[in-house]
Amino acid sequence: MRHTNGSPFISRRKALKQAAGAGALAGVFKLTEPSSGAQQRPSGSFNRNSAPSGLKITDMRACTIAANYDYPIIRIDTNQGVYGLGEVRDAGWAGNALILKAHLLGRNPLEVDRVLRFIRQYAGQGRMGGGYSAVDIALNDIAGKVYGVPAWKLVGEKKRDKIRVYADTTGTTDIKKYARRLTLRKKQGFTFLKMDLYTRLVADRPGAIGPNGAATDKGLEYLCEYIAAAREAIGQDTPLAADHFGRLSVEDAIRYARAFEPYKLAWAEDLIPWRNWRGLKRIKEATSTPVLTGEDIFGLEEGFFELIENEAVDLIHPDPGTSGAIRETKRIADAAHKKGIQAAVHMAGRPVGCMAAVHMCATLDNFVVMENHAVDMPWWDDLVTGVSKPIVKDGYITVPDTPGIGVELNEEVVKKHLRYPGYFEPTPMYDNYIIRGYHTAGPWPHYDDDGNWCDNCVSYQ
Repeated sequence: MRHTNGSPFISRRKALKQAAGAGALAGVFKLTEPSSGAQQRPSGSFNRNSAPSGLKITDMRACTIAANYDYPIIRIDTNQGVYGLGEVRDAGWAGNALILKAHLLGRNPLEVDRVLRFIRQYAGQGRMGGGYSAVDIALNDIAGKVYGVPAWKLVGEKKRDKIRVYADTTGTTDIKKYARRLTLRKKQGFTFLKMDLYTRLVADRPGAIGPNGAATDKGLEYLCEYIAAAREAIGQDTPLAADHFGRLSVEDAIRYARAFEPYKLAWAEDLIPWRNWRGLKRIKEATSTPVLTGEDIFGLEEGFFELIENEAVDLIHPDPGTSGAIRETKRIADAAHKKGIQAAVHMAGRPVGCMAAVHMCATLDNFVVMENHAVDMPWWDDLVTGVSKPIVKDGYITVPDTPGIGVELNEEVVKKHLRYPGYFEPTPMYDNYIIRGYHTAGPWPHYDDDGNWCDNCVSYQ
């Protein structure tokens, strides 16, 4: 069998099987589906539509919310009126998901793993993982609503009732002002913080930057003044991570990490590009400062495998908006757990993607903390209904026990913040597609639903 994206790691998948597979999902469905064919809701009401086997995807639409990073939102509709919401990776494009529409029409959204396996070939690294991830969220939202269970129950056991959240803090060259920003985060209730420690913060100081653009030893002394001020402001016991150092070589990254050691950072993030797992492993072995990366990686086999298998980092840092949302990110984190690697979660999205990530994080054994990049947006909470407000309270988000991902859009507020005119307008331009010169209407080679390459199949249906 050939993997749907041609991954060279298909033979390794068997060594990394996770509990969040179709078997666990089938168990949930068996327990929750009444013998009559109707679906019992937690409240005691029933879904009186046709049996789940008759559920079909009929449409996909999108809208984009203008924010610190734009939030593309999708909605997958079905023939029974139930729909699912999904979110494309922050600062991504709704079209990343909409181009998958023709591959979804007519399919049963409850066959979540099968549908995701079919569209996996169209996912990629960085923001190109956003379409696949948005579909994952929407399918799990639909399945949870139909079967009357929260999304976390579709993929595993809930290990925690609340998800710890860390707040990113933007940089400033004014050290005292930076310390005040971090102090404000603590007053907002956050118990885990991160600071942007740009090398350019010290660029104007004499002798701070070397010819390759990295901080010199003197420049690192200056950078550490920011960490020292932060530690003085928030205390020694509050976990503090750092990010955004600039383009570094492995050797320079080691110098940075060693300079940070006295300040006991929770981690130093993305010191070098994630694809260089050998370099990351060298850095990890050369310093006591924890090393972390992963926010731009899609998939276990496609990206995280080498980092995890070679124990190249202390923590992984997937962004569910790229990594594969609920199901694939859980596979990734579970694989890391087997190697003793912890999982922090990058999240710069709106409440749809955020709450989907919350469901996923609730099932992880090795979860540490999840980011929130919208702390200073006063209307962020107002974009959705269905959850208690504020969504982030005292540095935590409560895990919903309501069906699906547990939130619905607040249409009135969303419409006030649209990037482009139109709220879930029709998308007929995405109803058909052409691949390898063959149109969907006739015979053409393609991947079938089980990921096998088919050269002489009659049609994609």
